[in-house]
Amino acid sequence: MELKQVTHIDNVRLSDDGRAVRILDQSLLPNETIYLELQTPEELYEAIATLRVRGAPAIGIFAGYALYVLALQAKTTSYADFLAECQKNRDYLNSSRPTAVNLRHMLDRVLAVVQSMPCADISAIQDAMGQMAKAIHEEDIAMCTAISEYGLSLVKAGDGILTHCNAGPLATSRYGTGLGPLFLAQERGIPLHAFCDETRPLLQGARLTAYELQRAGIDCTLICDNMASLVMKQGKINACFVGCDRVARNGDTANKIGTSGVAILAKHYGIPFYVLGPSSTIDFTCPDGDHIPIELRDGAEIKEKFFSKPSSLPEVKCYNPAFDVTDHELITAIVTEKGICYPPFAESFAKLFPGKGAKA
Repeated sequence: MELKQVTHIDNVRLSDDGRAVRILDQSLLPNETIYLELQTPEELYEAIATLRVRGAPAIGIFAGYALYVLALQAKTTSYADFLAECQKNRDYLNSSRPTAVNLRHMLDRVLAVVQSMPCADISAIQDAMGQMAKAIHEEDIAMCTAISEYGLSLVKAGDGILTHCNAGPLATSRYGTGLGPLFLAQERGIPLHAFCDETRPLLQGARLTAYELQRAGIDCTLICDNMASLVMKQGKINACFVGCDRVARNGDTANKIGTSGVAILAKHYGIPFYVLGPSSTIDFTCPDGDHIPIELRDGAEIKEKFFSKPSSLPEVKCYNPAFDVTDHELITAIVTEKGICYPPFAESFAKLFPGKGAKA
C-alpha cells in the first residue's frame, strides 16, 4: 500500500535555545500563523488560560516544558528553596484551567523529578526535568499513533465521521486523538468524510479542525452545531469521534461544550459514539462526572467573539461553561493507546489498567 505523506503541525516544543516554550498561537488560526516563545510565569499561564495552546494532551506537553523552563530561571543553590519555587510554579500553572486532567498529571510528573533528587545539584535536577518533559512529548506521539490505529479499526472506507471541537495534531502532538483515525486513513489511502461541527462559541471545529483536515487533503464539510441532527437523520454519519479533557472512573467524560448533545443525538439515531484519548486523561481518583469541575468562561465570548459587532445587548446575561459531561451510558467505547474499552467502563478500565481502574 502506497502511503501518503501528511504534514504534521509543530504546535508545541522547546525553543531552539532550550530556554523558552515555542507554540503556534491557536487563538489566531486559521487566518494568521504566528509562533510565540514564552518564558515568564505570566506568559505561560496566559497561553493556557486564553487558549493560545489548547487540547488536553497539548496542554500537558506544554505544561511539562513550562515547568522545566521556569526551573531554569531559578537563582538559588538551595534544594529546599528550589523545590519550593518549583511547587509554587506548579500550583500557579495548574490553576490556569481546571478541567483538563493532563495539565495536573504532567506538571506532577516533572515536579516528581525534583522531589526524587534531594541530594543532587540543581543543574542535574534541571537536566532531569528537561528529559522528563521531552519524554512526555515523545510518549504523546506514540500514544496518538496507537489511538489512531485502534480508532481506524472501528470504521470502514467511505464512512462519514462527525467531529466536535478539535482533537487533531493541534490539540496533541501528532495525528491527534479524535481526528487521528482520519489522518491515519488519509496516509493509507482509505477514504473517509468528516462533518465538522463548528463548535460554538470559540469555533474550534471551524477554525482548527476544518483547517487541519483541509491542509491534509482530507475530505471535510463544515456544519453549524445545530445541523448535526439533520445530517445524522439523512444517513450521512456512520460514527462520531470526539476527544476528551477528563474521563471519570465510571466512563463519564468531560469534553468541549456541546459534546453531550452530540452523544444524545447519536444515541437517538443509533450511531456509535466514540471517545478517543490517552490513558493520562482518565482520572481514576474521580468517581463520576458530577465530580469533574467545569470551567466557566467570560460571557463576552458568546456575544462578541468573532463578531464585528456584539450579537446581543450589553445588559443580557450569559452563561458560558467551556465543557459538558457526556454520561457513560451514551458512549459506545473509549479508545486509549492501550486498547478499546467497552461498557461497563469501570470494569474495562480495571482490566486494561490493573492497579488503577479499581481505585476507589
